[in-house]
Amino acid sequence: MTTTGKPRVFSGIQPSGELHIGNWLGAVRTWATQVAEQNEELIFCIVDAHAITTEYDPAELRARIDGMARDLIACGLDPAKCTLFVQSDVREHTELAGYLANVTPLGDLHRMTQFKEKSAGKEHVLVGLFTYPVLMAADILLYKATVVPVGDDQLQHLELARETVRRFNYRFGEIFPEPQPRVSQASRILGLDGQGKMSKSKGNTIALFEEHEAFWNKLRGAFTDPQRMRRSDPGRPEICNIYTMHKALSSPEQVTLTHEECTTAKRGCVDCKKILMESFDRELVPLRLKRAELDAQPELVKQALGDGAEKARRIATETMREVRAAMGLGGK
Repeated sequence: MTTTGKPRVFSGIQPSGELHIGNWLGAVRTWATQVAEQNEELIFCIVDAHAITTEYDPAELRARIDGMARDLIACGLDPAKCTLFVQSDVREHTELAGYLANVTPLGDLHRMTQFKEKSAGKEHVLVGLFTYPVLMAADILLYKATVVPVGDDQLQHLELARETVRRFNYRFGEIFPEPQPRVSQASRILGLDGQGKMSKSKGNTIALFEEHEAFWNKLRGAFTDPQRMRRSDPGRPEICNIYTMHKALSSPEQVTLTHEECTTAKRGCVDCKKILMESFDRELVPLRLKRAELDAQPELVKQALGDGAEKARRIATETMREVRAAMGLGGK
C-alpha cells in the first residue's frame, strides 16, 4: 500500500501508433474504468524509451507520442484523476535501469522468449531490445508499484522484475515492494485476418478513432469461421473472433442470441458484424467526440503530460534518493 492507503498500479503502453480495438478491449477500457472508480493510485506511462529498440524516425515517434496521449485521455484516462506522463520526461527511469543491470544475471535475459521471437532471423539486433526487460523492471520499481496489469505475453518480464526486487533487497536492504501481477481477464482479440495477435505491424487492426465508414469496411471484411462457407452453414462461435468481440462489447442478452443464431445458421456473418458495429458505435462515438476536442486544443494535452511528469518525478526522485543511499552511490 502507498501513503494514501490504496494499491499503486503501474501500466505502460508503447507509442506505436493509433490505439486499435485490440488495445481498447484488452486493456485501455479497463484502465478507464479504474480511473473512474478511484479505488487505486494509478500511474500510466507512455513508454517511448521502449519504442526505440528498433530503427525509427524521430519526427514520427514524436507524433505518435502526442497522438497516444490524446487517445488515452479521450478514452477516459483523466489526468486530474490519475498520473499520465511520457517515460523519457522522467530521466530516473533510465538511471534506475542502469543500476538494476548490475543485479540482473545475463542468463535471465537470454531466456526471455520475446527477445528470441523479435530477434529471430535478424542480423542487426540492438542491445536495447536485449535489455528491454531491465528497463521495464525499472519502470515498475521506480514508483514502488504493488500491482502491474499484464497480458500473458508480459508475465515473463514481470517475473524478472519480481526476481530483481528479491536480488536488490537481499543485497542492499528492503527498498522495493514485490509487484503482483494482475492478469487481464479480457478475451484475447485476434487480428482481422484471424492470424494471431492484433498488431499494427501486421496491418490487421482497426484504429479506434477511424471514421465510421472506414471502420465498418474493415470490420465487414474480418475473418470469421472458415468452415462457414454458406449462409446456411451452422457456425462455431467459440472459434470466431467476431463472437469474441461481441462478448466484450454487446449486452449479455445479445451475446446469448448471437451464440444461438450463429450455431443454428439463423444469422449470417455480415448481419452478425452489423450488430457488432452498433455495439462499437455506442461506446466509440462519445470517445471520438472527445478526441476531436483534444485535437483542437493540443496545449491542454501538453499541459496534462507536463503535470503528470511532475507528479511522477516527485515519486521517482525520492525512490532514487533511497536507491543511491542503499547502494553507496553519490556524493555527500
